[in-house]
Amino acid sequence: MANSRLISVGEIQKHNTIEDCWLVINDEVWDLSEFAPDHPGGGEIIYKHAGHDASTSYNGIHAQSVLSSNLDASKLIGTLDKRSVTDEWSKPPPSTTSELKLHEKPPLETIINSQDFEDVAQQTVTKKTWAFYSSADTDCLTRDRNREFFGRIWFRPRLLRDVKTVDTSTTILGHKAGAPFFVSPAAMAKLVHPDGEQAMARGCVPNRIPQGISSNASFPIEEIVNAVPKDKNHPFFFQLYVNKDRSKSEALLKHVRGLGVDVCFATIDAPQAGKREADERVKADEGVAAPMSGAKASNDKKGGGMGRLMGGYIDPSFIWADMTWLRKHWPGKIVVKGVQSWQDAKMAAEHGIHVLLSNHGGRNLDTSPPAIMTLLECQMNCPEIFSQIEVLVDGGIRRGSDILKCLCLGATAVGLGRPFLYATNYGEEGVEHLIEILKSELETAMALVGVTSIDQCQPGLVSTLDVDHLVSQGGGHPYAVAKGGPSLRARL
Repeated sequence: MANSRLISVGEIQKHNTIEDCWLVINDEVWDLSEFAPDHPGGGEIIYKHAGHDASTSYNGIHAQSVLSSNLDASKLIGTLDKRSVTDEWSKPPPSTTSELKLHEKPPLETIINSQDFEDVAQQTVTKKTWAFYSSADTDCLTRDRNREFFGRIWFRPRLLRDVKTVDTSTTILGHKAGAPFFVSPAAMAKLVHPDGEQAMARGCVPNRIPQGISSNASFPIEEIVNAVPKDKNHPFFFQLYVNKDRSKSEALLKHVRGLGVDVCFATIDAPQAGKREADERVKADEGVAAPMSGAKASNDKKGGGMGRLMGGYIDPSFIWADMTWLRKHWPGKIVVKGVQSWQDAKMAAEHGIHVLLSNHGGRNLDTSPPAIMTLLECQMNCPEIFSQIEVLVDGGIRRGSDILKCLCLGATAVGLGRPFLYATNYGEEGVEHLIEILKSELETAMALVGVTSIDQCQPGLVSTLDVDHLVSQGGGHPYAVAKGGPSLRARL
């Protein structure tokens, strides 16, 4: 498709109007005059760069292949003649300059825990990126309790054990992994680094950590999977938001399965997005779009919440009976992501479906239970599921010791979302560094508790007495009666 014609800066600058709009993107000169009015993010962002180089703005949002896959080859005018480039022409539009001047990050070797990555991200990423990643529903109580409740569970170490060699390797959903954790699927990683999910993929390879890929990822899934050499046979999990147009989900699932991915996380806790007020307060860049789902950022009278405005395609009528449909179109393993009660966990097990206990990082329903408490609730009310399906946990995990507590309480593995987004601020090196930190902390915790392999983790190594009185028992409230009376409570 390449056009070898060299185009000078002088020629490009002549095409700087709405009717005649050329842009330079990664040294290629494109005519976007016809496309701009139909741009999903609006034409303004394109017109702002008319006659200039838009590479920085483009690469911060889109995958390299978006232009070539969506525009006719005739719109590629030629290649930038770099000999004609001047300093004045290279300057970005004034309105975007402040977004491009980010604070300097400290050296990666100074980062010694996951919180350090978060602190650096807060100081160095754009205001919108921070608002989107860090925000949670309304008062953020669940987001914060996810983390805090790990501090209320105590270890009961067994000593005088030979812990000279500690092995963190395990198997997650049929895939060998170097440690019992994975990258939880999260949207738009390119907001924090140009390589986004591709950097995550490459950073996960050395320690063989599975990567979950969101339906709202910054890149098409094939570009993420192909960022890793095929001979590595690296494990990827795909997260699905079921589309209101089921045919689009069916086509996407077929495409993903064709890439060799055999695990689908079906998100069930987001029939509607929560009110993430920090995200709403900062205006969204309307050029942001997710290539797989087609979701687009926008702004309205409620604000600029990307989670809300990009989730309009999600089907709120998706129910348990639809698992038959999902099985028909996905022959691999299925995990329901977002389980927050033992009843739903048990129902999943009855369907032969694995579970990810999660509250979406507190982003959808504030005061929903901390994920670790849902794990305890399952142990209290339906312990049989731990021998029937794999139980995964995601929410508030920041330390290797948090991982170990989940394993002792029956989890197969845990997922981390925000920590990996913040680590991606440093690219693939940051992702690998975070993995090594967590793995080292886990190894240390295991040795000090008295175990040397994942299969030795068991409930007797932790004390949950501080929270046991908060674990829900049974299916209803212990004493409150619904407005309709006892008969209504019995039906529920």
